[in-house]
Amino acid sequence: MVNSQYSSAIAPEPTWQFSLEQYHAMVRSGILTDDDPVEFLEGWLVLKMPKRPPDRVAMRLLRSTLERIIPTGWYVDSQEPITTADSEPEPDVVIVRGRTQDYLDRHPAATDLALVVEISDTTLQRDRELKKRTYSRANVDIYWIVNLPERQVEVYSFPLANTDSPDYARCQIFRAGDRLPVQIDNVVVATILVDEVLPPSG
Repeated sequence: MVNSQYSSAIAPEPTWQFSLEQYHAMVRSGILTDDDPVEFLEGWLVLKMPKRPPDRVAMRLLRSTLERIIPTGWYVDSQEPITTADSEPEPDVVIVRGRTQDYLDRHPAATDLALVVEISDTTLQRDRELKKRTYSRANVDIYWIVNLPERQVEVYSFPLANTDSPDYARCQIFRAGDRLPVQIDNVVVATILVDEVLPPSG
């Protein structure tokens, strides 16, 4: 149903391109369901990569860690859609303003998010290119890549949305032993050890 040739960020000749409204119509009509392993990114239906056990462990470790330290008025979610002007990605972990009940008639938007995280193993190139461009274009303030192969967390901040090539102005690398700041609304609410969110090596 979808083009599977995503060797880089986007295939040179993807099969179908849609508007966000058309994508939502396909979901409402049942053409696309939760069983379809796709994300809607920049107008394309992009295949989601299968999760490996270390990805699942890292996601659970991160979610549990964040749930312990976020302030009242925010919640942590996993692998659920967020909506931007041209995409509806499903990040591995997000910190969202309010309560989950606040989003009965829409998915959270970039303005509702304090943090977006992707757990990267086989998806590292996509997360550093397509996903980073998608989140920066949407003005997501802070984007983390939990980079499992290199055992580090890449923290991207200060989105440059209104450019021909949206990106983040700043990238910081945190490795095992480092303390990683968790920032919400421009305030560091806590720091966590990188080791807390990385699966055991070996």
